Amino acid sequence: MTRLIGIDPGLRACGWGVIDSDGVHLRHVANGLVTSDGGAATAERLVSIYDGLCAVIAEYKPEAAAVEETFVNANPASALKLGQARGVAMLAPARAGLSVIEYSANAIKKSVVGVGHAGKEQVQMMVQRLLPGVTLAGADAADALAVAICHAHHAATAASWARGRVMAGAVAAR
Repeated sequence: MTRLIGIDPGLRACGWGVIDSDGVHLRHVANGLVTSDGGAATAERLVSIYDGLCAVIAEYKPEAAAVEETFVNANPASALKLGQARGVAMLAPARAGLSVIEYSANAIKKSVVGVGHAGKEQVQMMVQRLLPGVTLAGADAADALAVAICHAHHAATAASWARGRVMAGAVAAR
């Protein structure tokens, strides 16, 4: 069983979701939002996001982290702020000693929904289907759980391929 945290970076609301993964079996642990005061200076908001994520990591003790890559925004100022929040979202788990993997929004949607350009409602519906009984703390938390699910699927596939290579090597050695 591996515990994973998925993070959907944001300066106003940073979504997080923790799941346990045992191959193809997934179990919801927790999800939520780390928010910052929109009236505060950017540096203070980044500290709030960092401190909040560090507290979540300390409480749930994940073994690996996955973060959604930044979506390029038409507004350069918004893109820059999102990039700063994403940096903090990667720093918090990295400082805790976790490996941090990044996935594009399309890869996450394709892994969870089966379609790379799925809408938020479709992602939320599939997260609820894959994690029965989950109560979502919001759209950003649902996105963060989708990031964690995506990483669980990729890790399970990589493990399966590695087992196949080991078995093929054993057969060849006979």
